[in-house]
Amino acid sequence: MRLVTFARPGQVREEVGALSPEGAVLDLAAAEPLLAGQTMLGLAASGPGLLDKARAALAQAPAVAGARLLAPIPRPPKNVFCVGKNYHEHAKEFAGSGFDGGAKDVVPPFPVVFSKPHTSIVATGEPILSALDPTGGLDYEGELAVVIGKGGRGIAKAAALNHVFGYTIVNDVTARHLQKRHSQWILGKGLDSFCPMGPAILTADEAPDPTALMLSTFVNGERRQHVSVADLIFDIPTLIEAISAAITLEPGDVIATGTPVGVGIGFNPPRFLAKGDVVRIEVPGIGVLENPVA
Repeated sequence: MRLVTFARPGQVREEVGALSPEGAVLDLAAAEPLLAGQTMLGLAASGPGLLDKARAALAQAPAVAGARLLAPIPRPPKNVFCVGKNYHEHAKEFAGSGFDGGAKDVVPPFPVVFSKPHTSIVATGEPILSALDPTGGLDYEGELAVVIGKGGRGIAKAAALNHVFGYTIVNDVTARHLQKRHSQWILGKGLDSFCPMGPAILTADEAPDPTALMLSTFVNGERRQHVSVADLIFDIPTLIEAISAAITLEPGDVIATGTPVGVGIGFNPPRFLAKGDVVRIEVPGIGVLENPVA
């Protein structure tokens, strides 16, 4: 099931729905009254019972005319957790780019974790605001993101996938010169509009083996990234274990797992984004996250 957060025409209230195979937004609450007024955070926290009711409502749920997709989780409980240098080839391209801030290890011995504030989150179709980066180093990073269901601290790797609610797509947009200037990455990666997310959350039961998922990124129709999630240096259970070791994960927390080789700084000269470009990220099963650069 592909769950979405949407708003009706002329309204701002968030509602939970589902995407049909054809891409229509389905009104789950119209078929299951228990879902009326529900948010994605509430659904992630509710356990399997309500999710089962949502799944059962799919067949009877009507389409919502003119529905506007929002980010699946517009405001997670905490900043979005992000992981840097988590694909082998990307770690090499980043180390050779001159933007790595003097890090000693090409391949990090432990996960490199930073964050993006909720104010950076935008939905598919919304613009990436290039004017917020005055340095002209705007870059894209297509990533698979994990949405936490059952929360906890000290989650063991062996049990980690039991804590996953589902999977979505994130574009870890980056102002490269700011990233390099400040060393700590939040000021280069946490700008408003720099975390496109969506279009949907693929529930975990639909992806029992997330390593089978494929991610592709296109800029103006040109494929720049194409990789299996199996190529992660630190896999999803390892990331959940590492982050939750002393930080309590809550339902709806989001972990962006890292980007593969093929980002703009990997080219010589770098191929930064410009106003008018369109970044499209695809993960079969989840869908397409597409955002213009404004």
